[in-house]
Amino acid sequence: MSGHGDPKPMMARKSGALMGVAEVPGDKSISHRSLIFGAMAVGETRVTGLLEGQDVLDTAAAMRAFGADVTREADGTWSIHGVGVGGFAEPDDVLDCGNSGTGVRLLMGAMATSPISVTFTGDASLRSRPMARVTDPLALFGTKAYGRAQGRLPMTLVGATDPMPVRYTTPVPSAQVKSAVLLAGLNAPGETVVIEEEATRDHSERMLAGFGAVVSTDVTAEGRVITLQGQPELKPQVIAVPRDPSSAAFPVCAALITEGSDVVVPNIGLNPTRAGLFETLRDMGADLTYENPREEGGEPVADLRAKFSPNMKGIEVPPERAASMIDEYPILSVVAANAEGATVMRGVKELRVKESDRIAAMADGLRLNGVTVEDGPDWWIVEGRGPGGVKGGATVATHLDHRIAMSFLCAGFASQEGITIDDSGPILTSFPIFEPLMGALGATLVPVA
Repeated sequence: MSGHGDPKPMMARKSGALMGVAEVPGDKSISHRSLIFGAMAVGETRVTGLLEGQDVLDTAAAMRAFGADVTREADGTWSIHGVGVGGFAEPDDVLDCGNSGTGVRLLMGAMATSPISVTFTGDASLRSRPMARVTDPLALFGTKAYGRAQGRLPMTLVGATDPMPVRYTTPVPSAQVKSAVLLAGLNAPGETVVIEEEATRDHSERMLAGFGAVVSTDVTAEGRVITLQGQPELKPQVIAVPRDPSSAAFPVCAALITEGSDVVVPNIGLNPTRAGLFETLRDMGADLTYENPREEGGEPVADLRAKFSPNMKGIEVPPERAASMIDEYPILSVVAANAEGATVMRGVKELRVKESDRIAAMADGLRLNGVTVEDGPDWWIVEGRGPGGVKGGATVATHLDHRIAMSFLCAGFASQEGITIDDSGPILTSFPIFEPLMGALGATLVPVA
């Protein structure tokens, strides 16, 4: 079961050239944060370009449960009348966060220093994911967590009644953990400090500053030191959400491996903490260019143009780049399978605790379709078969993971025999227009009875 109804198998057939403009949805990370920070501000925040995938809609529902007035207007603009820092009401019911690890972890941080109790759950995939990485630092504020073995959902958090500021060093690079601690720090007195050895996506810091919080980042011998002054009054904002680079990755990579393709993906967020995939693709020899670079809402954006690139070579991806592209390794492995030589990916153990074990899921699926893959605890190597060299013909298990599903459909477009996935339902969580968008570019996606 997908968690979104009965499984919906789908086949991607070998495609002709993909051509045109791909208008991908708004950035998921920024969409989540727009709703949460808007709900913690005093007054009305207005958001355009919000991703209306199920993950973000679940966060909007949670903000309503916390007492904020969240509405979608006829023109697609979202209005959030916030309740202020520390103003969350106790929800009447369990909060179902669906498939969203980002949503549940940020929500835990947002309520952790308010004197309320909240029970969180999600779909089968989310219930299998570890939450201790967030609840452990939240306990330092005085928050209590009661859940299943190994810190898994369903879980009840009891917010701290007299929170204390914390100084916390993240044990693994994680923007979700960092953001949860900063969100908790909003309603604690004094300074909350998060130290990260490797830079992770910094949307929370940028957006907190935009809402009027006093937040600073310093690079020291310890790492990146983010300092937040607690108990601010956040000021409502007007936010234009840039398009999601993680979603853009799919039409971009499909174009690079599908013969004759030329695709433009406009208005893509190119925050340097998110753009590692595009840098890696260019290192491999991809014909990928940035057009019309500019800044919108404090975030760098550009239009991406991707053309079929038959001369791509496998590379060793710098491990320090992992945090800036952690969600993109599945689709990168598809590109790697269509390049010449081996692509080596190290320092990626975080992939094993995403919506699925993404290393295992991609390695198993690629092997079924004729690609040689080696993998270990925090590394994997894909042996490229060259342009059009992936045989295909197999059915792949997606493990309730939207990125696994989309990655193998993109692989199918450039394969010899097409590729089938067991369930396309999870794609709705992050990229609800994936099927019509790819179809409009010329790809063939066929539901399987």
